[in-house]
Amino acid sequence: MTGMVLAMVLSVAPAGAAAKTIVVLGDSISAGYGIEVQLGWVALLQKKLVDAGSPHAVFNESISGDTSAGGLARLESILARHKPDVVVLELGANDGLRGLSPQEMKRNLTEIVNRSRHIGAEVLLLAMKIPPNYGKRYIEMFYEVYPQLAGELRLAWVPFILEDIALKPELMQADGLHPNADAQPALVEKIWPSLLPLLK
Repeated sequence: MTGMVLAMVLSVAPAGAAAKTIVVLGDSISAGYGIEVQLGWVALLQKKLVDAGSPHAVFNESISGDTSAGGLARLESILARHKPDVVVLELGANDGLRGLSPQEMKRNLTEIVNRSRHIGAEVLLLAMKIPPNYGKRYIEMFYEVYPQLAGELRLAWVPFILEDIALKPELMQADGLHPNADAQPALVEKIWPSLLPLLK
């Protein structure tokens, strides 16, 4: 999962509304790997917010191939630049695909949450899974990081965001890892119910 940084405002807040910001800190799933940026779930989220009259602008700080350590290393500059009201955290899949330590991933994600909260941001955690060929024990250790974090840190979270997508070839790209453009609206709808309470 490699690619270029997608760090851009996808829209602006509705006229006359107080400026509020959402930062999406993720990897290729949020960076829109293999599809046009405007078709990705982050861009569709911005459109949904505008349609709902929400005064939130979305900044996509996702990089294809990024790990939890990479996100943590970039975090301070991102927080300083955007001063987000909400951070949507979608990292960890590449830690798993590289066979990195779930414990280290958990420490990195915890630090991202704590630093985001320190500046007053709410955090929404998006959970990922890795393919079955990585072995049952490792897969379970990897995925359990997400509900553990949600419980320990009292985080809003969304279970595996590609549930009902990953096993449908018509919704996945040829690599079997990345959702295609047709899957992006379903991602927004899966995330929206958990995000909405954080915007109020």
